[in-house]
Amino acid sequence: MIKNILNRIVLYIGIFLLLGIMLFPDLRNVIGTAVGAFLNPLLSLLPLHIVIFILAAITGLYASLIQKYTMDWSLMRRVQERMKNMQKEFKQAQLANNAQKIKKLEAQRAEMMSDQMEMMKQQFKPMLYISIISIPLFFWVFTVISQDTNASMVFPFWGEQKLNDTLLGPFQYWLFWYFISSIPISQVTRKALNIGGM
Repeated sequence: MIKNILNRIVLYIGIFLLLGIMLFPDLRNVIGTAVGAFLNPLLSLLPLHIVIFILAAITGLYASLIQKYTMDWSLMRRVQERMKNMQKEFKQAQLANNAQKIKKLEAQRAEMMSDQMEMMKQQFKPMLYISIISIPLFFWVFTVISQDTNASMVFPFWGEQKLNDTLLGPFQYWLFWYFISSIPISQVTRKALNIGGM
């Protein structure tokens, strides 16, 4: 009972954070400043790009752990394997112009919709859990970057770049650095936990 209530509260917080950034733009600074009370001391010890690397590594690790324990990976593998086989059979039936087989496969595809919906639900739930930690971290980095406009780092091939400069559209260099830093940790964790290999 208590577990279900806590689970709902966490999910509602995740939904609020995801929607809140769109509905209340000032929320970024409020949450960023609050998180800063805990993380700002790191800036006196380490350069900002190293702090971002550490946060990204932590994000990659906990995101993988959350996915490991909130998703049914055997269901995912089964459904994906079934879909793959069905697509292969469907293609063969089309090439052979086998209308009866095509009709049968289309009926099977409709039956699989419930499994696909369950997969989508399972993928959405961890995203909400992950957002509870990731979004406040993003807001904090965004707040720091906004205040320290000279923060920079050296990127391979691009040389020194200011972290608040845009790389592509609204995508800033700090965000790019955050994502490429979290990918290796996430991949190593997923391999160690044997998740995501579908």
